[in-house]
Parts: sequence; structure tokens; C-alpha cells
Amino acid sequence: MIKIIGIDPGLSATGIGIVSGLGSKIDSYSFGCIHTTKSTPLPGRLDKIFSKLYQLLKSENPDLMVIEDVFSLHRYPKSGIILGQVTGVLQLAGFHAAVPALEVPVREAKQILTGNGNASKAQFEKAVRHCLNHKVRIKPVHASDATGLALIGLYRYQDIR
Repeated sequence: MIKIIGIDPGLSATGIGIVSGLGSKIDSYSFGCIHTTKSTPLPGRLDKIFSKLYQLLKSENPDLMVIEDVFSLHRYPKSGIILGQVTGVLQLAGFHAAVPALEVPVREAKQILTGNGNASKAQFEKAVRHCLNHKVRIKPVHASDATGLALIGLYRYQDIR
């Protein structure tokens, strides 16, 4: 059995999804978020994300970590910089826990699970639910995105080892 952790980086909410199985057969899954507050200075927020993820990686011992690749909109360049910092601490946690990491662009993730690289967040979430045979909406959306990344890691695991 393979265990994959998917991560949707975010400063306020970093989505986490864990999927266990083999190929397209899912045996178990879980999802959630690591939350930080705006009142905490940036270094403290990054430390919380690092610490919580590191603890999770050590307790879950996944075979692979799949992280949504950083992107930035031209209108909001600072967001891309912040996401880069968050991704850096995610990568560092994975390194310290000896968990290999793979980055997947959001359009590629959407293409794989929905067949449309421009799918909406709602369409992506629905595709994730369908793959898991999960009946109710996955909230928050960051957790759904992360779980979709974990599914992609599970589907591709044999090819990337």
C-alpha cells in the first residue's frame, strides 16, 4: 500500500490531503488544513506551518509529498512571493522528514482529474469527491485541492519512483 500526502500551500490555510491505496484503488483518505492568523508575524506563521507539517509527516510516514506548484498573478506579485516562502518551508519539512516531494502545476492537476486544465475550483472539488466516492462537499477548498494532489501522486507513484 502507498501513502501520499498532497499539499495546497497557503499562508492563512495550507490544505492537507492524505490518500492511501494502490493505483486507482483508494483504501483510506483524510483531509484538513493548517491555519495561521494574520495577527501572527510572518516568521511565526511559517514556523507553525513547518512544525505542524513536520509532525504530520513523521506520524503518517508517507511515501511521497505532492505540492501545488507556486503561481503568481501579475496583479498580485506579492502573493507569489509569499506562496514561495510557504512552499519553501513545506519542502524543508519534507526534507527533514525524509519524504520526497513532487510539485504539480494547478492546470496540470485540473487536467488530470477533470479533463479540463481550466476547470473551476468547484469542478475540481467534485472530481476529487467522485474519485473518493465521498458524498458531501470537501471543505475548505484548500483541503479539497490538497486531496486532489494526493490522488494524482497515488495514480503516478509507480511512474515517478
